Amino acid sequence: MRILFLCLGNICRSPAAEGVFRTLAAQAGVPVTLDSAGTGAWHVGEPPYGPMQAAASPRGHDLSALRARQLKPADFRDFDLILAMDRQNYRDAQALRPADATARLEMFLQGERGVSEVPDPYYTRDFDGCLDIIEAGARALLARLQRAQ
Repeated sequence: MRILFLCLGNICRSPAAEGVFRTLAAQAGVPVTLDSAGTGAWHVGEPPYGPMQAAASPRGHDLSALRARQLKPADFRDFDLILAMDRQNYRDAQALRPADATARLEMFLQGERGVSEVPDPYYTRDFDGCLDIIEAGARALLARLQRAQ
């Protein structure tokens, strides 16, 4: 399974989701290929935002090697599943989706914790709350993948 996590700038939510899911999948022995991207290009080449890395590290998620990149049409062929952190990025990705796309585009959250979108901590400043939501969503995604095997 090849999964791409998607947010706006690819410096907070999507790299955190990639890092969290990488940790959980490795612990569970579930083979996956993971990446993350943003719909915007403002931070291409930059590491995840410092406060997000600082919040993720004590939880056992190392984001330091990740670098921001922008979503591209080829991602819709290179991945099996693209997971958007919020509805706006879902709509932006849908608009970029090429006619020959094979990837499923879905929302990352499927109603975990009664939430359908991951708030952007770049603006809310709630990095720990964001990680709580991402960890719940990642556990639900892992369970979904394990049921499908």
